[in-house]
Amino acid sequence: MTEFTLLGADPFSILTIVVAPAVLTNASSVLALGTNNRLARVADRSHAVTAQLAKLDPSSRYYEISKAELPALEMRAQLLLQALRCFYLGLGLFASSALISIAGSIAVYYGGRSRFEIAAGIGVVCGVSAVTSLVCGCVLMIRETQLAVRGLAYDAKSHSG
Repeated sequence: MTEFTLLGADPFSILTIVVAPAVLTNASSVLALGTNNRLARVADRSHAVTAQLAKLDPSSRYYEISKAELPALEMRAQLLLQALRCFYLGLGLFASSALISIAGSIAVYYGGRSRFEIAAGIGVVCGVSAVTSLVCGCVLMIRETQLAVRGLAYDAKSHSG
């Protein structure tokens, strides 16, 4: 029982428990913002390609080049949307983990050992789930970036010759 009392008596242990999820929440927010911007750029590019297709003759070479770009843009948009969902899920889970950590610290202060253990378990599950969600979102972003680079290379190759 004294180990729980000591944990609650040390303000730095409480601060560490709360700050770690808060920092990761901030990281998730930044990733979500960047992903949102990328999704908007893909949507803009899709609109531009669609508008370009409307102006081109369907039998021209540039029509086929532009039309071939649309499936890749759609795939990129889907990957970005999935990544965004992962980042938002991670964001919510990190925020939950921080609140649960605070509740656990309050339980320790008032001597609620069983409540502390429950809060600690739930906090760890939320934290691990949040990190997993963040990693999954990052993997999706890597896949989308690979598609974007391939699209740039294809675009440069098709317009150069």
